[in-house]
Amino acid sequence: MEPIVSLQELKDQLSLTSDQQDDDPLIAGKIDAAQDHVERLLGYRIRVRYDDEILRPVPPALKEAVLQLATWWFENREAATDMSRELPFGVREIVNEYRDWTF
Repeated sequence: MEPIVSLQELKDQLSLTSDQQDDDPLIAGKIDAAQDHVERLLGYRIRVRYDDEILRPVPPALKEAVLQLATWWFENREAATDMSRELPFGVREIVNEYRDWTF
């Protein structure tokens, strides 16, 4: 499925110019991994639940969660850093707001 965040959106978030292309494969991988992680926390696939073509646009908050997580992983590439924590501030809160709570 198509990511909800484009390569250019994440590059803008990272303050990278479009002519800086050396890290594009790495950045694209961070987008895919972040969206996959957010979707596992949500309990559903975002593009299945929301579709811009049938008037159910992806909520901006979910895009923000993917952007924040992908940015965090890009900037903190090591598994253990002095700043490591479970998720960046805000991502968990956004996910909890949109999560399917089933018991």
